[in-house]
Amino acid sequence: MDDVAWTLGRVLKWTTGFFERKGSSSARLDAELLMAHALSIDRVRLYLDLHKPLAPAELKDIRKRVERRGAGEPVAYITGQKAFWTIDLEVDARVLIPRPDTEHLVEHGLKAVESVSTPRIVDVGCGSGCIALSMAHARPDAMIWAMDISDDALDVTKQNIHQLGLSNVEVKHNDLLDGIVETFDLIISNPPYIATGEIEKLMVSVRDYEPVRALDGGPDGLDFYRRLIPQAATLLKPNGHLLLEIGYDQGDRLKQMLVAQIGFENIEVLKDYGGNDRVVKARRTGDMNDAT
Repeated sequence: MDDVAWTLGRVLKWTTGFFERKGSSSARLDAELLMAHALSIDRVRLYLDLHKPLAPAELKDIRKRVERRGAGEPVAYITGQKAFWTIDLEVDARVLIPRPDTEHLVEHGLKAVESVSTPRIVDVGCGSGCIALSMAHARPDAMIWAMDISDDALDVTKQNIHQLGLSNVEVKHNDLLDGIVETFDLIISNPPYIATGEIEKLMVSVRDYEPVRALDGGPDGLDFYRRLIPQAATLLKPNGHLLLEIGYDQGDRLKQMLVAQIGFENIEVLKDYGGNDRVVKARRTGDMNDAT
């Protein structure tokens, strides 16, 4: 960029084109978010000030962010922020970036406990806390555990709890539900579900920047489900629900796993707005003894 006569509108146009040439599917949005972040303004202000010339220092700040994005780094890691459901989260390379797909999990989770007074909920593998904190924000009467094996992820969750001022979320360091004896009205999780051999085929922005530990679901992507489903069968209250995010091609296999596990009924595979399998839902039967 030439530092002379670069207006906000000109920079926005150039940056959008640069990201398009780099293959971004959201080039205009990426440009808007990074420029607004660099200038400490909202995206609306960008369009109100399109003809405003930018100072050399402002151009430098924008250029730094554009270069990072051009190398493949996700926008959310550059800005340190991600909107999810009805909340704004702080995120960095210690956690996966929350996706709109996971909002379907939150939506169905809230429906599963809408008639339950003071529901007990555990989010297994909480990462940034996006699921647990969205539900805690929507249901301040709920008692929610945000659980992860990664101390780094839990630190991010704690930051977000503090930022959002939530008082009904307890952070727990744990390997899935190992050793847990409490029972819950809802067990909800977006576990790693990408097959190990598929990791190298992911987009650069995911493969090279997001934590592999939170992506890798083992040789067939199902390792975590194999462990979590039997645990959930013993820790859900009668008529409690298990909700799991799944890969677009995993619906049939997850349904089979749940059918084979004693203790579940009303097993459903729910689709996202793109028509892909996205969430598997099962209800714990009323008789707790049938899980043994």
